[in-house]
Amino acid sequence: SLTPFERLIVLRCLRPDKVVPGIQAFVAASLGGRFTEPPPFDLPGSYRESSCTSPLVFVLSTGSDPTAALLTFAESMGY
Repeated sequence: SLTPFERLIVLRCLRPDKVVPGIQAFVAASLGGRFTEPPPFDLPGSYRESSCTSPLVFVLSTGSDPTAALLTFAESMGY
């Protein structure tokens, strides 16, 4: 019987296209799901740390749209 890590090595040899999901599953099983899930974005905290010389820059992935959260936050701040 192979250990989970040894299974990853075999997976890399046979199916290199499946290595990233395999590593994510390995890390989630070994360390916990919090190490494979992105943390929630803290818009108020990021706003407090920004200034006119260090603005907020959003780097978005496909399908993500922070517009609704940004508009809600702007209304709560009185803008």
